[in-house]
Amino acid sequence: MSGGDIPQVPHPRTPVGGCAMPLVLWAAPQDRYGVEVAARLRYDAAEPYAAFLDCHINLPQPITWAFARSLLSAGALAPVGIGDVRVRPGSILGRPAVLISLTGEHGTVHLWAAADDVQQFLAHTRRIVDVGRESEHLDLDRLLQQLLDHPDA
Repeated sequence: MSGGDIPQVPHPRTPVGGCAMPLVLWAAPQDRYGVEVAARLRYDAAEPYAAFLDCHINLPQPITWAFARSLLSAGALAPVGIGDVRVRPGSILGRPAVLISLTGEHGTVHLWAAADDVQQFLAHTRRIVDVGRESEHLDLDRLLQQLLDHPDA
């Protein structure tokens, strides 16, 4: 990431029982070329298996990706993921980083996050819900009711 102006991230709407961490991602097809993207990682104990990545590209509402917290954690150490979200360790501008590749209907974007930022976020999530204890935080009755109320969602 450059020493220039950092994109502004809207104030995070941290969920009760969760955490949000603003960060700057580097959208780059190569190590030397790319743009900074204001973003935040979010976690909510009500959805204990998920992590959320909000990307803000001069839009009134962020573009949000949801994926498994375990995918982010494992991907910080070794390449993981199939399909729309892939994560792997690497480096950008000579610094340790985590590459998050997101594929949508219009193509794939490669977003680099500082490895320290990802590890700090994951440490926050583990203080909220430790790995292996996610099922204790699921409200299956509420989830089933939501599925019954909105079967097409």
